[in-house]
Amino acid sequence: MPDLLAPGLPDELGESLVREDYKRDFRERRAALRDGESWKLERLQHFEETNDESRDALRQGDWPGVLRLFEAERDALTRRARDDAARGAAFHRIRVVEEPLTPYVQWELNWLRLTAECGHSVRVLPAAAVAAAEADTPLPELNLLDGRVLYRVLYTDAGRPDGAVRFTDPDLVRNWAEYLAELYEAAEDVQTYFDRAVADLPPPPAA
Repeated sequence: MPDLLAPGLPDELGESLVREDYKRDFRERRAALRDGESWKLERLQHFEETNDESRDALRQGDWPGVLRLFEAERDALTRRARDDAARGAAFHRIRVVEEPLTPYVQWELNWLRLTAECGHSVRVLPAAAVAAAEADTPLPELNLLDGRVLYRVLYTDAGRPDGAVRFTDPDLVRNWAEYLAELYEAAEDVQTYFDRAVADLPPPPAA
């Protein structure tokens, strides 16, 4: 069950990476993936994305602009999904959501629905499903690549990217891979969630 206690993630077993080192390391490792499964867990309900035109449009309250910018990425997203499939490099994304949705999460779910239409693997999990696992602290933001390396992605209190901690201990990475697979199995396809809980919402306020 997804509300089982999550595995431990002690900082002393990991290596701290500044933001640029994390981005480079993650990008290189993901590009090299062949025939394996990877996972992304998102728990925070607000991030301050940088260098993102659609995120800027949300800040300005330009919802039609957000949707136009999303749609302009459809072909690139489809190519990326086909490339992942050709390499056997499945990348599963789990988005934990609290309701009512924050403006950021509503924005992101529109993006994630589009990525799923283009062939990417995305599911949504209500925060209530992980409540028992969060008795002491919220679940971390994670990227796990092919059962080999796990990143706990760090953010400032304002939601700005702040580097990562990289873990390569085989037992630790395996335990988290199994846990994330459980979360994914319990989660709902983003497209059915979107149709039920997001499609009829008014545009979010600027945020």
